Amino acid sequence: MTNREPERPLWEQLAAKSKLLPQGDRLQKVMARHGFGSRRVCEDIIAEGRVSVNDVVAELGRRIDISTDTVKVDGVEIGLQPGLVYYLLNKPVGVVTTASDPQGRPIVIDLVPSEPRVFSIGRLDVDTEGLLLLTNDGQLANHIAHPSHGVEKEYLAEVAGGEVSGGAIRRLRDGVELEDGVTAPAKVTQPTPGILRIVIHEGRNRQVRRMCEAVGHPVMRLVRTRIGPLSDRRLQPGQWRELTLPELRLLTEAVALVVQRYDQEQ
Repeated sequence: MTNREPERPLWEQLAAKSKLLPQGDRLQKVMARHGFGSRRVCEDIIAEGRVSVNDVVAELGRRIDISTDTVKVDGVEIGLQPGLVYYLLNKPVGVVTTASDPQGRPIVIDLVPSEPRVFSIGRLDVDTEGLLLLTNDGQLANHIAHPSHGVEKEYLAEVAGGEVSGGAIRRLRDGVELEDGVTAPAKVTQPTPGILRIVIHEGRNRQVRRMCEAVGHPVMRLVRTRIGPLSDRRLQPGQWRELTLPELRLLTEAVALVVQRYDQEQ
């Protein structure tokens, strides 16, 4: 006679093991839903070891809980929570990017839907127009607007004084001394006399205006035309739209490249 319990049926054993495995949606399905391509493309990204779940490299077939798990692609966290929104706005002159204004001027939040509540990524001063991102995704916002290694922002600046000399353009490219330190190298061209195309990645207050003034050419009009890979010439001042899934994927990839480059330089 034996006291051993009878072995449970195989289906019960498998069910018990299944409960111990991560539950939820398959990782590649979630990634595809967030704009990283087809499920097959997402499977390839996972197989290349570029995806982690809770800081552990993910394997094919991994399931995740979007309410608790943290997923990173190329080291950059992607927003999984339902209800995340991403708006691209063409900010007009005279509108401020603060949440409220004691002077009663219009604010950018009033130009987009009131729900869910969003905030602007970085700022454009009241006299600057052009593209601005608004979202409720704090993780992505922090990477885009990071003062040391944010994504590129491109501006068109109409400056006083007519054609800008080659020497002044070289100073802008190499970095100019401001009251808060020397600016990082910038990409600067002059498509037509008195019009500068300036690409920077820093996020200092009124930086482009101060840079141009430092080389003797104060800005008369300033327009932001690109944020990372995002641009839209059809968007009229005051208009906004949601980012498409491919645009969100491109933006996330751009952030990932910048973060990787920054980490390698440290």
